[in-house]
Amino acid sequence: MSSTTDFIAELIRAANGIEKLTHYEVSRLLDLSIDTIRDMWRQTGVTGIHSARDVLIDLRLSSERARDLPPEQVRDALIDAADVLRSLKIVLDHNE
Repeated sequence: MSSTTDFIAELIRAANGIEKLTHYEVSRLLDLSIDTIRDMWRQTGVTGIHSARDVLIDLRLSSERARDLPPEQVRDALIDAADVLRSLKIVLDHNE
């Protein structure tokens, strides 16, 4: 299993166990997601995708506001991050 797959699984587990996470842990997971998504997008060579920037902005805002977000929004942000990472992993695996 790759580190990306492991991280996607960690995000899904976190989304399913929101009540066990601190605001700091949520923020850390989202920040790591942002960094990983950026790196993977660079690896794909695809540029200029507005929806990609929108996702990164949404994740950044969720990370910054983790303390104030209701559990449903935290769960949605973690699942969104996992979905984007899963899609990017598929693209990168296909290009290998």
